Amino acid sequence: MARQPYKRILLKLSGEAAAGDGPFGIDVHAVDRLAAEVKAARDAGFELCLVTGGGNIFRGLAAAAKGFERTSADYMGMLATVMNALAVQNALERIGVDTRVQSAIPMASICEPYIRRRALRHLEKGRVVIFAAGVGSPYFSTDSGAALRAAEMNCEALFKGTSVDGVYNADPKKDSTAVRYEQVSFDEVLNKDLKVMDASAIALCRDNRIPIVVFNIREPGNLARILRGEGTSTIVKNEV
Repeated sequence: MARQPYKRILLKLSGEAAAGDGPFGIDVHAVDRLAAEVKAARDAGFELCLVTGGGNIFRGLAAAAKGFERTSADYMGMLATVMNALAVQNALERIGVDTRVQSAIPMASICEPYIRRRALRHLEKGRVVIFAAGVGSPYFSTDSGAALRAAEMNCEALFKGTSVDGVYNADPKKDSTAVRYEQVSFDEVLNKDLKVMDASAIALCRDNRIPIVVFNIREPGNLARILRGEGTSTIVKNEV
């Protein structure tokens, strides 16, 4: 299926992608591979900004379910995303890619505060901008943060790198009969509660007409293939 070419994209990476094959933590080799994929996309002429999750270090919602006070747990999760952002920045700069990390929670000693105009200028200069700490407030996931930053950065698409090759009508890891969608509308995702992103992120992308491309980031070289309009993925978009 031919895909519309994009120029500026936001790449949402799960925290688990940084853990590699391990159950938690940051795997240097996994982060280096992700950095190489981002560099290849940047060298191909794409403008990229990134949002990283923090589930490989701390997952606020899971901690809240075990008794943590929700607000504190969410802030701890946001700090985990900053750690992942710095790891990705380090890997990118080791291979010659100029980057900036911007945090929604000000941390002047280690990264820039989020300033929209500054971030846009970084993108125009060819830098990769990594957004950390979600939206800076509890009760919002990094998916919501990714959708918000994609809208603010005037991105043409949001690419979500996961451990599966698209959106299915059931969990393909648990149900061998699960069927992958080639294309699905935002409304169908919401109505059928398909596990793409949380509802607020889906609604934000729908209202701003930002398509979401879901693909397997764990497959080496897959980001480049998807950007070329090849490979296997699912596009979530507005109904025509």
